[in-house]
Amino acid sequence: MWPIGPLMREHRLIERMLKVVEGRTAEFRASQQGDPVLVERVVEFFRNYADRCHHGKEEDILFRQLAERDLTPELRAIMEGLLRDHVLGRELVGQLDKANQRYQAGDRGALAEVADLLERLTAFYPQHIAKEDKEFFYPCMDLFSRQEKDAMLDKFWEFDRLLIHELNQGLLERLEKRS
Repeated sequence: MWPIGPLMREHRLIERMLKVVEGRTAEFRASQQGDPVLVERVVEFFRNYADRCHHGKEEDILFRQLAERDLTPELRAIMEGLLRDHVLGRELVGQLDKANQRYQAGDRGALAEVADLLERLTAFYPQHIAKEDKEFFYPCMDLFSRQEKDAMLDKFWEFDRLLIHELNQGLLERLEKRS
């Protein structure tokens, strides 16, 4: 299962966030009231955790190493599709952030767009995750030796360590500017 174990654990956390988003989106629609702070946190989660952390490890480590392998045409097509999915996820989150900012600025019509984008995220990510979990990760691991898998796992841990410092340094710098 290693080194895909950390990636799959990250999928489970993303799925938990999707359940929260799904429930809150239904509340927004029913009450015709949004929660801009919650949406900011959702944007932050998907930008920092789902994209920078999770997709970052896939793109910067796993996919780069796979690009050097003799992938079957099917696996190569799946990997290219996953990369396109990552771009689409970034675009959806960016659109969500902008719609939420408009809602916060008083544009009540933006609430429908916020809800639509949240629903698109909750429809998009489960399909993406299922593709990785069921069609991609396991066959790809057969392309690596035990030593290569161990080295990849070490790179994953180092990636996370550096990202944690980068995110927290960025937070501190933003707070310092406000002081």
